[in-house]
Amino acid sequence: MASLPFLSLCFFVFLSLSSSPTSAEIRVSDIRSDDRTVIPFDEFGFTHRGRLELHVSQISLSNPSSELDLSKVGFFLCTRDSWLHVLQQLEERDITCALGSELIKNVYTFNSLNEAKSFDTLYNETDADRYTLVFANCVLQLKVSMNVRSAMYNLEGKNGGRDYLSAGMTVLPRIYFLFSLTYFTLAGVWIYFIYKKLLTVFRIHFFMLAVLALKALNLLCEAEDKSYIKRTGSAHGWDVLFYIFSFLKGITLFTLIVLIGTGWSFLKPYLQDKEKKVLMIVIPLQVVANIAQVVTDETGPFGQDWVTWKQVFLLVDVVCCCAVLFPIVWSIKNLREAARTDGKAAVNLMKLTLFRHYYIVVICYIYFTRVVVYALETITSYRYLWTSVVAGELATLAFYAFTGYKFRPEAHNPYFVIDDEEEEAAAEALKLEDEFEL
Repeated sequence: MASLPFLSLCFFVFLSLSSSPTSAEIRVSDIRSDDRTVIPFDEFGFTHRGRLELHVSQISLSNPSSELDLSKVGFFLCTRDSWLHVLQQLEERDITCALGSELIKNVYTFNSLNEAKSFDTLYNETDADRYTLVFANCVLQLKVSMNVRSAMYNLEGKNGGRDYLSAGMTVLPRIYFLFSLTYFTLAGVWIYFIYKKLLTVFRIHFFMLAVLALKALNLLCEAEDKSYIKRTGSAHGWDVLFYIFSFLKGITLFTLIVLIGTGWSFLKPYLQDKEKKVLMIVIPLQVVANIAQVVTDETGPFGQDWVTWKQVFLLVDVVCCCAVLFPIVWSIKNLREAARTDGKAAVNLMKLTLFRHYYIVVICYIYFTRVVVYALETITSYRYLWTSVVAGELATLAFYAFTGYKFRPEAHNPYFVIDDEEEEAAAEALKLEDEFEL
């Protein structure tokens, strides 16, 4: 199949499967001297009253000729399931170009251009499903330049108002707003605890308050971002605030996990060199991760470097998640070793099992928000994509609540108080533990 390399099509499938759902607001894309076989644009969940407005201008072909078959160059809509069958057709050489398949929905082919350098088209989609807008170029060595403005939306209500959020995501503004209210409430409760327990408040407690506030502001900005996109197709600047607070929230959350894992402020007023190095790794990586997030969100899969930035984001996120576990492991190891050499450390080991629990909870939180939520996005019907968002936010809320409850300011924290009776009991328990291990 010389006109449409199979590897390129497989690459597009990987793109579609690896990308998270987009809000598909009005998108303006600038394509310059691009000879890719397929260029995927936004994905969108249409209802039975779906619309696609496509305006393409400044069209330029590298070698315009009357002999070119421009019916093999154009835009189409395709579902993921249909695309897999199109791939099979291409592999079996039943067709030579995706635009020739009966499984896709042609939006516009360039043989209708005549001598024009632009076109406008409105496509009505009555079959409810999740579609990807794709540009196909099945002419070898043909480079295409153009400006593409795409707007996908659903009509709702009797008045036919436009909803620019994909079906299954239209409730997200309310969901994010409710979660932001929850975090603002938690921040208020945390302020109350700090005020009531001033004598037992550590610096880490104020840092935890900052994390709560940034999370609440991040969700509020995301709610406004999605609300404006839903109504107008544009975020009207709320996306900038969202990215700022997302950046600050990500850095502070990972830093908080590292600080709690090292016992900073609770057990010691300083950080060791190796713990500082973890922070020096995590913080710059979070900067890179947020840059990658902005690039992938704002450019969309049509960008030639989109896949690279997506891979950078995933890699950096995995490295950060692994790095924050090391300080917790070091703390558990140091406490266990100290308990066998320092008599007064025995009770600390027995009562700082909290660090072991925290280690397990951090792992569960990372696994759920990175793996389970992604699996839900993949297997859930496009109509219920909001459920994966709710699942991820509930897991995050549970993690915040656990951290706050276990490390709240208390006058008699069971993992700080040491007396002779507790020391003897802890030492005896350790002895029994050692005998059991032998």
